[in-house]
Amino acid sequence: MDKKNRKKGKNRVENATILIVDDEDAIVQMVRRVLKKEGFTQILTANRSEEALEIVKKETVDLILLDVMMPGQTGFEVSPHIRRFTNAPIFFLTAKTSDLDKLSGFDCGADDYITKPFNPLELIARIRAHLKRTYQEKDGAITVKTSYEYERFTFYPDFAELVVNGEIVGCSAQLLQLLQYFCDHPNIVLSKDQIYENVWGVPSYGDSNTVMVHIRKLREKIEKDPSNPDYIVTIRGLGYKFIPIMARKEIQG
Repeated sequence: MDKKNRKKGKNRVENATILIVDDEDAIVQMVRRVLKKEGFTQILTANRSEEALEIVKKETVDLILLDVMMPGQTGFEVSPHIRRFTNAPIFFLTAKTSDLDKLSGFDCGADDYITKPFNPLELIARIRAHLKRTYQEKDGAITVKTSYEYERFTFYPDFAELVVNGEIVGCSAQLLQLLQYFCDHPNIVLSKDQIYENVWGVPSYGDSNTVMVHIRKLREKIEKDPSNPDYIVTIRGLGYKFIPIMARKEIQG
């Protein structure tokens, strides 16, 4: 399937290409069956990290379900390499359940972290939520939005592009969605639960680590000093507030 030959027609979410990467064939087949039952037809599979990397080099993939513990490179190890070829959301599927494991996963570029055993319907709900936010299209037509221009960076939502100090900075789809949520809600204190439910599209169930890790990574992208942020500030005990420091315009005299 050529990258230029994009799919058209039915609902864009269900027409997404999903890559399942897991060395356990039973899990691959189970997830594949559930996806097909829910209307997803464009499904690719791989049993090793190296095979997954070759697929994303050649194919246009819209979302990746990536197991952590596999022969050869682990999911954590291959994730940064996959990021070089696609900004598609990456879900880690893993039996590792500690907070440290989750933080490691998000540090490796994960957009979501699903622990085994998992509820297949919850997995589908998360997939749909991510894809809906990735494809913010109306009746199949791209809606051009005004760029967000600030002193240090400019964000172009429809092009999934972040420019910091004149240079394009690579970001995962989840970081871009988080940034857009902040840009759309300037000067408002947002709780961690609010952020999670609006950006990830599912109830947070108290999962504050996910929000904290992604905000830290976003600060590393846009802040001059991530430890002393100017844009995304912490409001102790309440959450976070985005302060829009607007680009200075040259005064013609």
